[in-house]
Amino acid sequence: MLQYFSSLDPITLFKSFPGSIAQGMVWGVMALGVYITFRLLDFADLTVDGSIAFGAATCVMLIRGGVHPVFATLFAFFAGLLAGIVTGLLTTLLGIPGILSSILTQISLYSINLHVMGQSNRPVSVDNYPLVVSLRYVTGSATTSLIFFAGMLIFLFMLICALYWFFGTETGSAIRATGCNAQMARAQGINTGYIKVLTLGISNGLVGLSGALYAQFGGAADINMGRGAIVIGLAAVIIGEVIFGKFVSKRKAAFAWTMGAVVFGSVIYYMVYQLVLWLKFPSEDMKLLTAVVVAFFLAIPYLREKKSSSKGAKSGE
Repeated sequence: MLQYFSSLDPITLFKSFPGSIAQGMVWGVMALGVYITFRLLDFADLTVDGSIAFGAATCVMLIRGGVHPVFATLFAFFAGLLAGIVTGLLTTLLGIPGILSSILTQISLYSINLHVMGQSNRPVSVDNYPLVVSLRYVTGSATTSLIFFAGMLIFLFMLICALYWFFGTETGSAIRATGCNAQMARAQGINTGYIKVLTLGISNGLVGLSGALYAQFGGAADINMGRGAIVIGLAAVIIGEVIFGKFVSKRKAAFAWTMGAVVFGSVIYYMVYQLVLWLKFPSEDMKLLTAVVVAFFLAIPYLREKKSSSKGAKSGE
């Protein structure tokens, strides 16, 4: 046991945290997309695993074809948007249950991504292209690292502000009403079918955008890069809500603070992930660990409510 702990170098862990934080910020965009469907629309959307790779593949192939990375990243948003719309149409027009519709789209995207890239993996190097984000920016000089984190913070802040504004509009309010009670929303004259398609499109557009950023960050688009993405997104949402829930609920513009908490949840997840790797856990157990973490944080609100209700019952006796 002593030999095990003596083999752990705290400095190595400290040096790895900037990369983990940066990766968490990139995946925070995906977590926002998951939050929109999971919490606002109350829709179990598994399209995420395919749309994140679709966004990455679209972005990388456009960059390799001569398109500027900024515009390629924007096109990746529309690629994810298209994937989400397909899931929505399968649900609303064909009456296929939501979870099955998203699985069908996810499976289809695997083949589509192979056709887009022509092979299972496509590299894109920061040495050859002026990428929007890259791990090299983080591990390089202090100046490039500072510029990267400042740029990501500004981007995430602007994205959250844009989403906060949108969900305050009539259409955004209709999305929230549909997620709360679809029957009541229809009674108020809201076209819930259109709202579901629109929301799934926006959600997966954000996921595709995250995929584009992640491909540039890691230097490649891979056919399997989205495997398990929905679990990571759920982990970020739940961790953010559990840790920051009470804090954000007492603030003005609580919805905007909640979205910020979701992004922080993604950062915390990747910091914990890096900690587990530093502790030399087997890499093949990381998916299992992720599932355990998500289950743990999902159970916390229920256990808290159960505990408080039992205390109330005892005090009423």
